[in-house]
Amino acid sequence: MLKALATALTSLVLAFVAAAPARADVAPEALVKQISDEVLQAAKTDKAIQAGDITKIIELVDAKVMPSVNFLVMTRSAVGPQWRAATPEQRTQLQGEFKTLLVRVYSGALTQLKDQTVQVTKTLPVQGSTQVIVQSEVRGSGEPIKLDYRLDKFDGAWKIIDVNVGGIWLVQSYRSQFGQVLASGGIEALINRLAEQNKANSAKS
Repeated sequence: MLKALATALTSLVLAFVAAAPARADVAPEALVKQISDEVLQAAKTDKAIQAGDITKIIELVDAKVMPSVNFLVMTRSAVGPQWRAATPEQRTQLQGEFKTLLVRVYSGALTQLKDQTVQVTKTLPVQGSTQVIVQSEVRGSGEPIKLDYRLDKFDGAWKIIDVNVGGIWLVQSYRSQFGQVLASGGIEALINRLAEQNKANSAKS
């Protein structure tokens, strides 16, 4: 059970770290492959990351992930229709808490990286939009883990806006969870819930 959980967490980390500083001249599949390799190398060779140093992990995520993730789009999609009713301050708080949640929940998986490599298998256009889905596999000693990345162009550069692990789109999954909180307490309740989760995760690290 623990081994399966570690594998799942590792795949989710890889889903988020397969990103890079946005470049207009880089194809989406090349972006995923290039930065996946860079992050894997950093995670495997940095002793602090292997030891679970949350500060070093956050530094890695901030350097390699955030520049190539449109976090505004991800957070807005996860919150859903109530995003329109949120104040600018609430939107900033939501983005900050959502980012912290994702980094801390999956940071421990970086210590599980051993012999994995990432292979991009296919890139598919999303009909009726400018988006594409880059399909890839994380390959190691066990069964390959399939990961899909949804990307779109913003100011001429590709950015990640969602990730599919095991048939589940991450943003959609959080939208379902957030929806229950929003229905009962609104935006402030969601911000408070995320803050509580982040505080609890921080206490464990």
